[in-house]
Amino acid sequence: MTSRTRWIVLFVSTPVVAFVLVGGLLGRASADERTFGHLRIFEDVVQLILGNYVEEVDVDKVMNGAMRGLAEGLDADSAYLSPALAKDVERAAPPAPGTVGIDLTRQYYLRVVATRDGSAAEKAGIRTGDSVRAIDGQPTRNLSAIEGMRLLRGAVGTKVTLTLLRDSLADPHEVTLVREAEPATLVSGRMQAGSTPGIGYLRIAAFTPGAAAHLQTEIAALTKQGASRLVIDLRGTSDGTYDEAIKAARLFVPAGGVIATLEAKGQATPTVTKALKTDGSVTVPLVLLSTTGTSGASEVFAAALVDNKRATLIGERTIGRAGLQKLVKLPDGSALWMTYAQYLAPSGNSIHGTGLTPAVEVEEPDVEFGAPRPTTDPILDKAVEQFAMKKAA
Repeated sequence: MTSRTRWIVLFVSTPVVAFVLVGGLLGRASADERTFGHLRIFEDVVQLILGNYVEEVDVDKVMNGAMRGLAEGLDADSAYLSPALAKDVERAAPPAPGTVGIDLTRQYYLRVVATRDGSAAEKAGIRTGDSVRAIDGQPTRNLSAIEGMRLLRGAVGTKVTLTLLRDSLADPHEVTLVREAEPATLVSGRMQAGSTPGIGYLRIAAFTPGAAAHLQTEIAALTKQGASRLVIDLRGTSDGTYDEAIKAARLFVPAGGVIATLEAKGQATPTVTKALKTDGSVTVPLVLLSTTGTSGASEVFAAALVDNKRATLIGERTIGRAGLQKLVKLPDGSALWMTYAQYLAPSGNSIHGTGLTPAVEVEEPDVEFGAPRPTTDPILDKAVEQFAMKKAA
């Protein structure tokens, strides 16, 4: 190996070694033979590329690709961040105020987890599972979810153009959205019309601060209107904090019941959150509605109610995102945005990467771009049917 090649190998390998060392400090990697074996293979690959690739190698480009690959191999929410983006995240720079109401994850390209109620994205017919191939013409193949979310934000009133692909379509679909202010409505409620009386319907759009209090207020209002059973709609609910979801779950879980367990690698004992003596004030029967867009805080909320036998889950399997991420700086100013802890269901089962399986599985109907909304709601209809069956029994 020439001295130039040795220098380049050292340059390329140093960040990888840094990843391993940082991971070791966080309890996510160990200095065993397998780890060093992978590093030796990595060095071999670098030598082969530098010595045999047909064109002159752009080391920076190759290295960035390697770093992205390492992060993407962890989970969809972990990412390798450039120095500029790492600096923004480190100083907790607030995102621009305008939003189109989309939550993103990674699945080869960026993928829509869910759209917020009443948002520009929802009005345009964007749905869970749509692949975002480009944002304002910039391909998303090499973008992390955190980068994509920042690109979607901007000043209120400005526009952003998305190139989308839906499984049922052969060609991409281009949509231009106008950024809007964050909606204020977190929870809404109504009495459910139909032949089965006494059913109250609650929609939780997000578990952002204040959602638990709004939920309690709406439940009280529906109870006064005669609701003796409640349907809580978590379909496409992906925004919010775990703390707020736990606060909301306290309304339903009786004293002593486990609400959530937070597990971190290297932590001797998981952190267990239990219901207090003052919790569990809402005792009416419950049904929860879910889809593959039910994500994050809403999954922790649903798991708490289902595992404590306070609710039945109806709909689609949830996405399985219940991790906490942190920023780990690297020597060159870049960083690893890495999942370091995860919430478990009260049963101890994993949510992150697994999701929650409904007791009664019902799929949402497929809709083509530009097609009108379905006039039927099979998931909600099944929930009402379940209540009717229980009453008849």
